[in-house]
Amino acid sequence: MIGFRTVSKTRTGRRVRRLAGAGLVLPLAFSALLAGGAGTAAASPGNGPTAVVSMGDSYISGEAGRWKGNSLTNTGSRTGTDRASVSGSSYDPSKVYGATAGGCDRSDSAEVRSAGPVADVAVNLACSGAVTDNVFRASNGGVSFKGEAPQADQLAGVAAANNVKVIALSVGGNDLGFADIIKECAYDFVLWGSYCYDDQQQVVDQQMDAVMAKVGKSVDEIRAVMRGAGYADSAYRIVLQSYPSPIPRGAENRYTQSDWSRVNTGGCPFWNKDSDWARDSLVPQIANRLKAVATSKGTEFLDLRDMMQGREVCAKASKQVTTAAPASARTSEWARWIDSSETQGPIQEDMHPNYFGQLAVGRCLSLIYAQPAGGTFGCRNTAGGDQSGMYLTPAS
Repeated sequence: MIGFRTVSKTRTGRRVRRLAGAGLVLPLAFSALLAGGAGTAAASPGNGPTAVVSMGDSYISGEAGRWKGNSLTNTGSRTGTDRASVSGSSYDPSKVYGATAGGCDRSDSAEVRSAGPVADVAVNLACSGAVTDNVFRASNGGVSFKGEAPQADQLAGVAAANNVKVIALSVGGNDLGFADIIKECAYDFVLWGSYCYDDQQQVVDQQMDAVMAKVGKSVDEIRAVMRGAGYADSAYRIVLQSYPSPIPRGAENRYTQSDWSRVNTGGCPFWNKDSDWARDSLVPQIANRLKAVATSKGTEFLDLRDMMQGREVCAKASKQVTTAAPASARTSEWARWIDSSETQGPIQEDMHPNYFGQLAVGRCLSLIYAQPAGGTFGCRNTAGGDQSGMYLTPAS
């Protein structure tokens, strides 16, 4: 059994210390994943292979793409959930993340790779753990990350070698401290018996304006690079996207909060009040602010706040994977649980869309790209469906 699933209350201290590194190591190297191969050096705007590019953090880099749902089985393929399984109980994360395993974690199911025939080439510049400073050009305050140049500087090479048609951007979550929020809320459930929503909301409020200004600067940096490469603003599309909630509302959680099942079984150690705050206050607040940035900067906006409704970790409408309930996009959870003991992969994967979730977000990107440029949409799932059931709604 994994993580907190078999941990007694006497091991709470060690479990919580492990939780400190968990949460959203929210989602650079010109060793970008190219779905269709490298572009030609002679390419230019309007010529050469078309390209779709992703930039930003772990929610778009493909973090947790290793996992097809969550299973309590801790050996072998983990009941078919572990795509990094090799043989017996040996695992190779590079099967999913390639050379970026344990770093940027750009998975083979990441959004731009799952979007289908949006373009000839898919280039993933996003990196798990990246903040807005890692997007800016080095000449304008950008900072290298995990041994890679700032993402905007990498984009310059992509724009010169390909005919870029769409750039999907997910950034700002790490600037707001998603990992710390997850950690503190888990601490309050497991250790302190108190709520996190009140003090964490104050932290978010204090940072929000500055973070959104930096998200806006990220868009400006992308525009500057593309103009420098000879692209008119109308020659390509920028899609700024928000974040889905990886946990359900308290009333939609299939485990009671009055015992240790949310820790030992579900991997969702949060009180109902904190869960409700995350799902119905924090996630919408961030989405609304990102939408305002998109509007002010003239980009498209993809609202993912409801993307995993009913598919979150511990949601009543979904199931853990067992021999009786095999891994399936129609029934399994679409987000990675918190594995505090790190017995199933690194904790940087926790609380991210898993393989199924990434296929769904990829479908959302393809749907918005099929719409006329300039749109603002939400993306939702169809209950009991797989990624093919994703659909767009006018963003609220």
